[in-house]
Amino acid sequence: MERLFFSLALISIGLAVGYLLQIVERRGVVTLPVSAAVLRKTLQKIGLLFFMPISFLGAVWVVPFGDMRVAYLPVVGVCALTSGGLLGLVLARLTKQTFKQTGVLFCCGSFTNIGAIGGLVCFMFLGEAGFALVALYKMFEEIVYYTVGFPIARFYSGGVSGQRSVGARILGVVKDPFVFTALSAFSTGLALNLFQVPRPHGFEMITAIFIPVGTFVLIVSIGMGMRFSRLRKYLVVSGGICLIKFLVVPLIACSLAYLLDLHLVADGLPFKVVLILSSMPVAFNALVASSIYDLDLDMANSCWLISTGSLVIVMPWLYFLLQSVF
Repeated sequence: MERLFFSLALISIGLAVGYLLQIVERRGVVTLPVSAAVLRKTLQKIGLLFFMPISFLGAVWVVPFGDMRVAYLPVVGVCALTSGGLLGLVLARLTKQTFKQTGVLFCCGSFTNIGAIGGLVCFMFLGEAGFALVALYKMFEEIVYYTVGFPIARFYSGGVSGQRSVGARILGVVKDPFVFTALSAFSTGLALNLFQVPRPHGFEMITAIFIPVGTFVLIVSIGMGMRFSRLRKYLVVSGGICLIKFLVVPLIACSLAYLLDLHLVADGLPFKVVLILSSMPVAFNALVASSIYDLDLDMANSCWLISTGSLVIVMPWLYFLLQSVF
């Protein structure tokens, strides 16, 4: 239970600190050395290029990969992302949204906060071994976003000209410093694991510190982007997105994981990771895509904010399932 409360507190405090920084900077209460936008991006770089890669490397270094069925995790991850996007299109059709709003609901249904919040929850609920599998589950996440998600968002914006080929987009994703760093950390940790290089004594403590600290830094950056305007206008579609993110997609992902026998591997650890990561809220990338392609940013913000706030209900439910059912 302490792990549940710690996770909720870390997420809540991080969002509150980020939002407070945004407010005091906007109102001129304090003068930051850089703009809020620059500070937010800097925090993201610190989290994604320093804390998280070291954490992933350390965790993957010692996790047992004896059962090759864990290699199905990236497949389940891609299935969860794509099914969420398709369900977003269904929601848009049922609620009779405009063309641009349809693009928003696709992004919100697909883009999921796997790394920051999902990684923290896996670490707190399942330990270092569970956190290591996060990297495997999200292996193709960015490729799906930038080769499928963003082009579809562009399509619904009406701007379909000048699109790059699929190969060029994949190359662009791989060369992205955030993606390259994450893949390098995972590959290095996996190589050290397979060659049975012993991990230095005390590295577990580094991982135990870096994961919550890195997550906190990323969540503060997320809080700096929160906007509470016009929430009421989009309550229905935001509720629909929450239904997709927290019920339908987990059912699809867990059903696939069960069919792939992931519940039989390592006392069901990969299956539990799928349950957690497929139940995470809308990722901030949904707002990025909506902003870049001039979609309905207020709708995207509402879906993101309400789904993130719903963690106060979702996380205790996940904790109960993991403790009492599995």
